[in-house]
Amino acid sequence: MKVLHLVGGELNGGAARGAYWLHQSLIELGIGSKILTNAKDVLNYSSVESIAKTKKQKIINMLRSQLDQVPIYLYPQRQTGNFSTAFFGYDFTKHPLYCWADIIHLHWINASFINIKVLSEVKKPIIWTMRDMWPMTGGCHYPVECENFKFGCGNCKQLNSKHHYDLSYWIVKRKMKFYPKNMKIIAVSHWLGDKAKESAIFKDFDIRIIPNGINCKEFFPVEKKIARDILGINTNKKVILTGAQNLKDFYKGYDKFIEAVKFLDRNKYLLVFFGNLDDDVLNDLGFEYKNFGFLYDTVSLRLLYSAADVFVAPSIIEAFGKTLAESMACGTPVVCFDATGPRDIVSHKIDGYKATPFYPTDLANGIEWILNISNYEEICKNARKKILENFDSRVVAQRYIELYNEVLKEIK
Repeated sequence: MKVLHLVGGELNGGAARGAYWLHQSLIELGIGSKILTNAKDVLNYSSVESIAKTKKQKIINMLRSQLDQVPIYLYPQRQTGNFSTAFFGYDFTKHPLYCWADIIHLHWINASFINIKVLSEVKKPIIWTMRDMWPMTGGCHYPVECENFKFGCGNCKQLNSKHHYDLSYWIVKRKMKFYPKNMKIIAVSHWLGDKAKESAIFKDFDIRIIPNGINCKEFFPVEKKIARDILGINTNKKVILTGAQNLKDFYKGYDKFIEAVKFLDRNKYLLVFFGNLDDDVLNDLGFEYKNFGFLYDTVSLRLLYSAADVFVAPSIIEAFGKTLAESMACGTPVVCFDATGPRDIVSHKIDGYKATPFYPTDLANGIEWILNISNYEEICKNARKKILENFDSRVVAQRYIELYNEVLKEIK
């Protein structure tokens, strides 16, 4: 069995890492697995090939990206946020790895990597793991409160469009035309799966739920004192950690976290952050804090999760919630809202706390509950156990192998 994974964008992103851990685990379990990407840097990853290696290839990749954005410029009043058209992209059916593969496994294919028209030309089984909502929308990656994706889009709120037959409408029409109807659609959470079933695009597709995998060989508990010594966290206070690749993304709920900590005693807690954020807001809070900035390596993340007493994930929308699972794999319990992807990961008052959406007061209650519970060590052990049994990348890979076998039988 040979599986080709298509992964767009740079490989240090959350979606790409999830795809790579699956790829690694498949190889460990005896499956032929390779990744094709348009990343400029493949980070010495094994069995990964980029279509943007040479100078010429990088220029072509950049031109595709710029051309893909041209239609969006017709909407000067559009909101900020990712919006992808997939009008341009690479024809992967011409690549030698396409001939090599038995199964094509799509992951995050944006960053102008794949023109969706090419999907209609694929003569092999396709599995698509959705890592956000883009596959079912008219271009946005998270529609937030907009439900137009259920009806075929148009009047796009992110484009600030007042017209039904706008860019989002035609992107949906194009997806409905070119998506092969026999694709298997994989949602990484029940919430994402429910959204897919409600969508105009995927309502008649075969939709399964398989979570993101976490490499528990890379994310494991480090003794707190050792982790803090290495990171230079010298405090007797309880450590509250939060972070994401970009905390400025509105759907990460950073504003909810800021409101929540205002209910906490400033003298009892040290706030620790990773990711891109604005220090000016933190200075106004009056808490002692440390900001580690954007982290690229697993070792630093493992130490940070282990050094913390609690990890707070205040996201409003998450397809899955990779940081939650990473923290729990390191034995640090999580406080999150009881909504979207994180709902599948945390068990309330067993390995973490699920706050009422989207009340900062209950987020603060959850932080206090975790940090003052008498059986804190048991909660920590439960968190690690939950990830090992349900979300370890080898456990997830085994579920994909079962699916691969199923789709190969269907074509015989």
